[in-house]
Amino acid sequence: MSERVSRSEGVVYAIDYGTSNSLLGYVTKDRVFDPIPLDEEAEDPTVFRSVLYFPHQDMCFYGQKAVTEYAQNYGEGRLIRSVKKYLPSTRFVGSYIEDRVVRLEDLIGLFLLEMRKRANERLDLDVTSVVLGRPAKFSFDPTEDKMAEYRLKKAAEFAGFKHVEFLAEPIAAAFDMKKTLTEVKNVLVVDLGGGTSDFTVIRIGPDEFRQEDLLALGGVSIAGDLIDGRFVEEEVSPYFGANVRYRYPGSNNILKMPPVLKDCLCSPADIVQMRKGDHYEFFRQIRHMALSEEDQRHLNNLMVLSEDQLGFELYESVDRCKRGLSDSTASEFSFVYPEVDVMFTEGRSRFNQVIDAKIQQITDCLEETMKQSGLKSEDIDLVYCTGGTSKLFCIQEHLKSQFGEEKVVASGFFHSVVSGLCQYAQGLIESGGTSSWGQ
Repeated sequence: MSERVSRSEGVVYAIDYGTSNSLLGYVTKDRVFDPIPLDEEAEDPTVFRSVLYFPHQDMCFYGQKAVTEYAQNYGEGRLIRSVKKYLPSTRFVGSYIEDRVVRLEDLIGLFLLEMRKRANERLDLDVTSVVLGRPAKFSFDPTEDKMAEYRLKKAAEFAGFKHVEFLAEPIAAAFDMKKTLTEVKNVLVVDLGGGTSDFTVIRIGPDEFRQEDLLALGGVSIAGDLIDGRFVEEEVSPYFGANVRYRYPGSNNILKMPPVLKDCLCSPADIVQMRKGDHYEFFRQIRHMALSEEDQRHLNNLMVLSEDQLGFELYESVDRCKRGLSDSTASEFSFVYPEVDVMFTEGRSRFNQVIDAKIQQITDCLEETMKQSGLKSEDIDLVYCTGGTSKLFCIQEHLKSQFGEEKVVASGFFHSVVSGLCQYAQGLIESGGTSSWGQ
């Protein structure tokens, strides 16, 4: 379909703002359009990485360009990623950009504004209405959940949207499936992204959706990011000093690296903060007290990782290894940089063992959602998977074992939510549910 639409047509955007990736589609009363390519530098231009990079406080890059510029500037400045997961946190007010604190709502608002500007330029329109996806639950605490949605709405308003409607992301995925159904089905939607794992049990078919068709909704703030952190903690951290043994000059006592080192490696943000914290000087000093050349090399890896601000690059390597294990029984982990050369083979069975506790928390949430629905596993007709984390082999195996392989359907892992948001937005326009939409 042509991206140009008549100025007389009311247009509504549908935005799937994700922890890791974001997409934007749009609709009119009569048409649903494909997602707009917002990032020509990305492998898939319709998938806009949820990343901001400030080389200084008066300049910002977005998406793949943010990643590229950050690497070219050797980690100088401030890289912002995965901020969506902080929406329900009362402790996270904002982030320092040089000497200025930028509120969380404004950081997300800047990103949504960039999405809106790029889409507006592409369509030559000024669109101010949006349907925004949100997790099934930002938090199990109702007050925190309400606050998170309020902050996201404020971010959308910062971006210039005057009319904002929310829809739970797993329900949006169900709307995407709806267009393929010819009869009513009991559907379990499994939406596993970077920040949250969401589940929806819904009765859906070709007819109009009713509120009573929503049988259960559940979610937990454990997904791809925490799985990556767990992998680093167990498998990668030894190459950066986690198992180092050292001895102070003049002492006979052999000491082990304190567990706090692993805490400093659990996310790119933690690696950034390590250089600013009290632990950094300690790590630097004991590099010369390590008992073996291998231990010294591992601590040197840690210093380079911290001093050159390579946390984001390290986690890119983690993600590549993890994705490889979805399709193969083994995958290579490779993180190579001047003075750093970390390579090893990770087996799928070992990986599953490492992340088992996180996966158990996700499947526990699934079981609780099923319990709320009042349905048994055999009552589910289809299991609809969306989100990159749902591709994990252990997740797919669990779903197939519980519900039957023939019932598990893989969607367009990144596009199903935005497609469903578009379907919902068009329904609102057609029903006149929001009279000012598209104006």
